[in-house]
Amino acid sequence: MLRLTYGPWGETLGELADAARAAEAAGADAVWVPELHRSAPVSAAAVAQATSTARVGTAIALAFPRSPMVTALEALDLDEIAGGRFVLGLGSGVQKLNVDWHHVDWDKPVTHLRETVRNIRAFWAGCTTGEPIDLDGEREPMRIRGYRRPYPVLRTDIPIHLAAMGPALTRLAGEIADGWISHELTSPAFLRERILPEIEAGIARGGRTRADVEVVTSSCCSVDADPALARRRSAGMVGFYATVRTYADFFDFHGLAADQQKVIDAFSGATAGELAGHVSDAMVDALTLSGTRDQVAERIAAYDGVADTIKLTPPTHGLSAAEIRVAQKEVIAMIAELTGGAR
Repeated sequence: MLRLTYGPWGETLGELADAARAAEAAGADAVWVPELHRSAPVSAAAVAQATSTARVGTAIALAFPRSPMVTALEALDLDEIAGGRFVLGLGSGVQKLNVDWHHVDWDKPVTHLRETVRNIRAFWAGCTTGEPIDLDGEREPMRIRGYRRPYPVLRTDIPIHLAAMGPALTRLAGEIADGWISHELTSPAFLRERILPEIEAGIARGGRTRADVEVVTSSCCSVDADPALARRRSAGMVGFYATVRTYADFFDFHGLAADQQKVIDAFSGATAGELAGHVSDAMVDALTLSGTRDQVAERIAAYDGVADTIKLTPPTHGLSAAEIRVAQKEVIAMIAELTGGAR
């Protein structure tokens, strides 16, 4: 059965925590926090303290600007705060973000992420023993001596999920990770035809089974009694992704290459709200869950049997805080209806 999870929004950390608490009460199996305008670990700490039963995950934390040891320490502390409910979601980010924003070399991102995951798990396994950790690597060698963590470790097997859309990183998620996470616009057809075959190839390469990998699809979700209003709320999110030229194959897969080009042509310092006016209803309908509650529930059901878990997030791009609050309230109310408010 498809697990319903949620990505809460808050203008403050307090509001973020309140939204996570409301989503948990509505029956969300997990709450996920991103990393762009806030630190993912700090947001996860706020959410973990506000909840008690739902899993708490980063979707995603940037893997490369932090050392694997720092990431591993943050994850151990977050898992302690969450009482064993933490999921470490990691992503490579794009080249420009790493090189220009964080001054991180972009060479061999697949190797870099593979070695990062290896090092994190090795640190978790050995950090309390005092034994040396000595790992070779092209991107992330790790040599630790004279270190022993004096605090207890709740779990040495915290789940690690990897965000990926390209084939190489998606195969890596299938090979070594406990889960895979998509970006916010992944349709059931794209998931079935482009993503799952790569995950399954990675699973085979790693000698694993499909049950070893949680497939988490993310969806921008906008619910309103007026379906046209619901669509327009989501248009800014679609416009944001459409400006990324490396997603050309993704939009072409959905027959939206010309629609994407119109957004790109309009993109010259335009805000998300301005870009929304250049996003067609066809793009919104194909790539988001937008409409009345019944329409959105029907579209969520289309992921059942394809993904294991769906992460619903309210639209945010180009919207005021007041508009996002309305959208968030509607999504959480729909989760409660679909789950019966199970938690």
